[in-house]
Amino acid sequence: MHNDELFIQRAFDLAFLGLGSVSPNPLVGCVIVHHNKVIGEGWHMKYGDAHAEVNAINSVADKSLLPESTVYVSLEPCAHFGKTPPCSDLLVRHRVKRVVISNMDTNPLVGGKGIKKLEEAGIEVVTGVLEREGLEINKRFFTGLKKKRPYIILKWAETEDGFVARKNYDSKWISNETSRKLVHKWRAEEDSIMVGTNTAYYDNPGLNVRDWSGRNPVRVVIDRNLRLPKNLKIFDGSQPTICYNLLSGQASKRLQYVKLSETNFLEALFLNLYEHGLRSIIVEGGAQLLNLLIEKDMWDEARVFISQTKFKEGIKAPAISGLVAEEMIDTDKLLIYKN
Repeated sequence: MHNDELFIQRAFDLAFLGLGSVSPNPLVGCVIVHHNKVIGEGWHMKYGDAHAEVNAINSVADKSLLPESTVYVSLEPCAHFGKTPPCSDLLVRHRVKRVVISNMDTNPLVGGKGIKKLEEAGIEVVTGVLEREGLEINKRFFTGLKKKRPYIILKWAETEDGFVARKNYDSKWISNETSRKLVHKWRAEEDSIMVGTNTAYYDNPGLNVRDWSGRNPVRVVIDRNLRLPKNLKIFDGSQPTICYNLLSGQASKRLQYVKLSETNFLEALFLNLYEHGLRSIIVEGGAQLLNLLIEKDMWDEARVFISQTKFKEGIKAPAISGLVAEEMIDTDKLLIYKN
């Protein structure tokens, strides 16, 4: 079991390499081991491209070793035809000896069918190795399947005396340069990023990836009564943007207005994002939107920077509970909360 955990952990490390590139698919890594020696590795690199098991098997130089090898995979091999053929069929075809899996895939298209195919072919299957860690890695994927909404990450920076902005809504710059660079890394890893009306108006954010390499997230803004000026950066057409409101359903190439009812507005918004294939979202403010999501218990994780700056007065930072970790980012303290 110790070796099983060791190689599944390696599969997790590989899976993480797909973060920001494979959504709405899950993160999957695969390691192939022959007599305690790794002979192949792979991960799901890009949505629509080959899955982890395919890449791992392709990397094996001597495929005659596969019938005496163990395949370690972070998620149950798929059993259905999607953009690629079933990975379970591939493992059966190569007559691998044993398959060790961290998590079963709760997607109804898979849901144990991959394991059943392997077992019916006489392949030994072990499941549940480092299961909790596997659920954490694919928290975006499993949240989507269970709740039909993206994984919601709240993010804000607050001063040492507990403010997120001055009275005039100015919030630049509370966190330090290293923290801001980390935020751009996070943006590249998630599918979408959201702000409320006040933040869009007073901060005029671009909500793109600048201090890191990676794709820009889909921008999301709430503007219930369409009061925001059209010359804001968020409407510049530089990246896909969705504006949720009560009045209009117009759409252009990179800017889509989605009309929702005031009743269950946020619930409908997150369902619509899920239906767009977006499996994660960073909510970057402002305080009104963050507080509303906390009050409605519509969040999964919060990342909060505490700086050494003091405002003495201003807009109070949200109150939240569920602290699980903290670390120093240069002069800032980063607190991580889980719901």
